[in-house]
Amino acid sequence: MAVPMKNGGMKAQKVIFYVVLSGITTGIGAFFGAFLGGISQNVIAMCLSFAAGAMIYIVSGELIPESNQLYHGKTTAVGNILGLLIGIFAMSIA
Repeated sequence: MAVPMKNGGMKAQKVIFYVVLSGITTGIGAFFGAFLGGISQNVIAMCLSFAAGAMIYIVSGELIPESNQLYHGKTTAVGNILGLLIGIFAMSIA
């Protein structure tokens, strides 16, 4: 997380501040996740499915178009499809 910000020209103090801020919010999220996880297995399943949906949204909305701009051709499409299929397959055998 820090390397892209530093390479983008951000000052070191600001990079450290954002990295620490991100770590604090991650810790708070883990605390609430542990609290909610103790309530019910159904709550865990709903939270994980929401997180998976958010990640799929981010990948399809941001990363795939950017990879298509950087690398022209069928390789990115084939890689994305294979990655999705591997993920689905891994979840089905788990």
